[in-house]
Amino acid sequence: MKIVIVGGVAGGASAAARARRLSEAAEIVVFERGQDPSFANCGMPYYIGGEIEVRDKLLVAPLSLLRERHRLDVRIRSQVEAIDRQNKTVTVRSLDDNRTYQESYDQLILATGAAPLKPPIPGIDSTGIYTLRDLQDADQLHAVATGGAKSAVIVGAGFIGIEMAENLVRRGLAVTIVELADQVLPPWDKEMVTPIESHLESSGVALRLGDSATAFTAKEGHVVVTLKSGDQLETDFVVLSVGVRPENQLAKVAGLDLGERGGVKVNRYMQTSDPHIYAVGDVVEVTDVVSSSATQIPLAGPANRQGRIAADHIFGRETYYRGTQGTAVVGVFDMAAAMTGLSEKVLQRLGMDYEKIYIHPAHHAGYYPGAQPMSLKLIFEPTTGRILGAQAVGRQGVDKRIDVIAMAIQADMNVLDLEESELCYAPQFGSAKDPVNMAGFVASGVVRGDHPVVHCDQILSAVQAGTVLIDVRSEKEFSEGHIAGAINQPIDSLRDNLDSLPNDKPIIVYCYVGMRGYLATRILLQNGFEVKNLSGGYKSWRMFADA
Repeated sequence: MKIVIVGGVAGGASAAARARRLSEAAEIVVFERGQDPSFANCGMPYYIGGEIEVRDKLLVAPLSLLRERHRLDVRIRSQVEAIDRQNKTVTVRSLDDNRTYQESYDQLILATGAAPLKPPIPGIDSTGIYTLRDLQDADQLHAVATGGAKSAVIVGAGFIGIEMAENLVRRGLAVTIVELADQVLPPWDKEMVTPIESHLESSGVALRLGDSATAFTAKEGHVVVTLKSGDQLETDFVVLSVGVRPENQLAKVAGLDLGERGGVKVNRYMQTSDPHIYAVGDVVEVTDVVSSSATQIPLAGPANRQGRIAADHIFGRETYYRGTQGTAVVGVFDMAAAMTGLSEKVLQRLGMDYEKIYIHPAHHAGYYPGAQPMSLKLIFEPTTGRILGAQAVGRQGVDKRIDVIAMAIQADMNVLDLEESELCYAPQFGSAKDPVNMAGFVASGVVRGDHPVVHCDQILSAVQAGTVLIDVRSEKEFSEGHIAGAINQPIDSLRDNLDSLPNDKPIIVYCYVGMRGYLATRILLQNGFEVKNLSGGYKSWRMFADA
C-alpha cells in the first residue's frame, strides 16, 4: 500500500501519523510546499506578539521526528502540480532545483488547506501588506513587529484579526481594525460581541466597523489605507485577515466534485468523487451538524479528526466523520468569546424556527472570591427544545460552558437534558446550579410554557402596541437607568400591588438579568395576567442597545 499525502499541518500530518500507526508496511509519502510539515498555525499570532517566545515551540512534529520516529517519507519544498487519476500518479516540482517528476499512489489524500483571501483592491500587493498562513509569514510579521514599527492596521475582525490586534498591542503598537461588517467576530450574533468591542477599545484598539479598505498606497516607508468612508489611515504595515478560500486548484483540475463555495465534496469517510482520493481539512466542504446543510468551516480540530478518519478508512476501519458544528473560542486580552452550533443570524437566513434565552451568571459561586460575570445565549427549537446553538462571552469559564453544550448538541440532547446535567462543582470552579444548568432551567421553562419570554428587539413595537412595561428592580436600580416607558414596581411588593396593574393589557416585566423577572412572571401568570419576561433583563437590553 502506497499512500501519498499532499500537505501537512493539521489534516495531512494527522493522516500520515495515523496511517503509520495502522500499518508498519505501508509506504507513506508526504509532500509539503513549505519548510515545516507540521506546525501550530493557531499559535502564530502569539509568537508574533511575544507570548510564545521560542519559534520552535510552534513545531508540533518537527521534520526529524516525522522521518525518524514515524518513518515517513516527508519531502518539504515540494509542490504537487497535477493529479493523473487514470494512471494514479501526481506531478511534483521541487522548489529548490525546479526538478519535476512523477510519483505513483494507491491512495491519495489532499490536505492542501485554505489560503488567505486577497481582494482585488488597488495596491494590495504593495510592500508592507501581510497575510498570515505559515511560519514564513509569521517570521516576516515577527520581524516587522519587533523592528521599530509603531502602528498597524488590521483589515478584518475575525479570529486572526482579533488575535493579531491583541498581540500587536502587546508589542506596544497602535492598532486599528477595519471591518466591513458592523461588528467584530462576524460569526457571532451582534449583541453578544458588544462587550468584546468595548474591551478592545478600552485596551487601546481603534475600531472602524462598517467600513472597508478601498486602496493601499506606499508613502515614504509607510502604507496609506484609504477607506470606503473616505478616511485615510497612515500606518507602518497592514495585516489582511478578511477570510480564507479553499486551495482547491489541484482537485478542480483533476475533475473532482466541488461544492458551491469551492470546497472539495467528500463523503462521511472523507472520500472525494474519486474513491482512491481523499480530502481533509480546510479544503473540504463539510456538513453542518445542526442544519445538515453544506458549508465551509475552517477549524483545526475538525481537520485533525478528518485526517485520522481518512487513514482509518484506507485501512478498512469503519469510523466516519459526523459533521462540523463550528465550536470555536477566541481570546481577547483577558476576555473570551466562544460559540457552538448555529447563530441566530444563520438560523434566520436558513428559515429555521427557533427560540432563544439569555442568562448572565457568574463563572463560579458568587460567594467565593473572584467570581466573574459571563453572558450566555442559548438557541433551541421552540417545541422540542432541541439545542441549535450557543454563544458566551466573559472573562472566565466561557470555554467550559460552550464545550458542555457542544457535546450536548453532538449527542442530540435538548434543553431539558441541560437541566439534569451533572457537572463537577466546588465553589472555586462553578456553582451547584452551573450556568449550563441555569440555561437549561430557563429554556425548559420556555418550552413547557411556564416562562413566556420576549426579546429586546421586540420591546419597542410591543410598547407602541399598548403593552405595559414593568421594571421589577428596586427603586434605586430603576433610578440609575431603565428602559424608556417602564413603570417601576419592585418584586418584593408586587403581590401587594396587583390591583394597581392593568389586567386588560399584556405586560412585559424585566429585572437586571432575568431572575426577578421570572419570579414576577410566575406571580402574574397565576393571578390571571398576560405577561412575558424580558430574557436576560436590563443587562441584555444594554448589550442590545449598544450593538
